[in-house]
Amino acid sequence: MTGRRADRLLARNARREPTIEDQIRLLALKDGRYSPEAFSFLFEALPQAVRLAGKENATGTERHVTGQEVLQGMRAHALQLFGPLAAAVWRSWGVRETLDWGRIVFLLVDNGLLNRQDSDTIQDFEAGFDFDEVFVRQYRVPLPEPSKGGEEA
Repeated sequence: MTGRRADRLLARNARREPTIEDQIRLLALKDGRYSPEAFSFLFEALPQAVRLAGKENATGTERHVTGQEVLQGMRAHALQLFGPLAAAVWRSWGVRETLDWGRIVFLLVDNGLLNRQDSDTIQDFEAGFDFDEVFVRQYRVPLPEPSKGGEEA
């Protein structure tokens, strides 16, 4: 089934230059281990990873983020989007552990859709975090700041 969907997507896109989104979706469908949404989410989370690593003003290779920094950006992005459901969402995409994110990253690297440095390895994603611990047990509902208005001096 997955191969047929990839073939249909490829045939439909044969008439035009494929976008990065098309290439990512095709790669995900061809690989079959992870949902295309996981690949898209990874790309959505990269700017947050760069910002959290303090590299938003860097250029070129100085802007590079490590596997652990990518994981932290993805963690923060998932908490913002999905809250305590993040682990369930990731699992629905086929992502069961942080090493799965490393597999997706290196699949993208191997297909020319992401860059890496020589020091980057898939093992950078092994010592990540437990999804249930981070997304469920440690989750705290963000509360608004108390209003200071209304008090007369």
